[in-house]
Amino acid sequence: ASSARATRRTPRSSFTMSAMSAQSAQCSTFASRKRVCGTPVKASRAFVVPTRAASSARSVVVEAADKKKVLIVNTNGGGHANIGFWLAKTLGAAGHEVTMNVVGEEGDKKMQKTPFTLFDEIRALGVKTVWCNPDALKSVHGDAKFDVVVDNNGKDMETVGPVADFAVAAGASQFLFVSSAGIYKPTVAPPHVECDAVKESSGHAVVEAHLKTLPLKMSSFRPQYLTGYGSNKDCEEWFFDRIVRGRPILVPGSGDQLSSVTHAEDLATMIASAIGNDAAAGEIFNCVTTKAGTLN
Repeated sequence: ASSARATRRTPRSSFTMSAMSAQSAQCSTFASRKRVCGTPVKASRAFVVPTRAASSARSVVVEAADKKKVLIVNTNGGGHANIGFWLAKTLGAAGHEVTMNVVGEEGDKKMQKTPFTLFDEIRALGVKTVWCNPDALKSVHGDAKFDVVVDNNGKDMETVGPVADFAVAAGASQFLFVSSAGIYKPTVAPPHVECDAVKESSGHAVVEAHLKTLPLKMSSFRPQYLTGYGSNKDCEEWFFDRIVRGRPILVPGSGDQLSSVTHAEDLATMIASAIGNDAAAGEIFNCVTTKAGTLN
């Protein structure tokens, strides 16, 4: 808290301006979704992530050539919960047969918050909703078969391992893992690209390495900060509360740090584009916008 300051429009030094120009030039290099670590992935079918303006009714439909049976193992709290909600909504609207498996119990007080209070929206699209922990998937889903399993819950092998094992047993050919952009080692030259060094001992990194050894077409998505309809995070309210009261917005340090805030629907649409897409097999994607912004 002591390092935070109110934003002020003050002239920047030539050094700061040069650094910002270098950052801007670097950001423009990273326009493709699978960025400069090699030749950009060529999708097996055409797909463009729509912008906010292009999504007038907040209902983007990702058309799929083949309808799949998809199991989403979704976290029961935190910002990532909204990614699973939007993914189920996107896939359901595209005609896939989707089961939303929320960890924990349906009677948990966490279910009184969004996006769980909005589940009627996905049920209306034919999405089935169930509750159970990763180690109970077999007992709840029995011998059900799935084409694709998405883990949007686990952060380590203890939680993702049982889901991956169930995916293999359920005959899935594809496994999508929602990881985190926090996996990267700090660097003096942000933003990160997918081939940057990661914290190899982190749970997400261990999971990604393990998934590559399984008889599944794995893909990993690394989101950073997200926002949007259905969010259960109250941190945004703090900023808007200060804005409506005419209070200054506090930011840490200089405020020139680069960051990325993405709508959960856009993240889900990107993940949905990997369903049945062989070009995504074995790939890791930074699941963020193509343009970074400073805290100022």
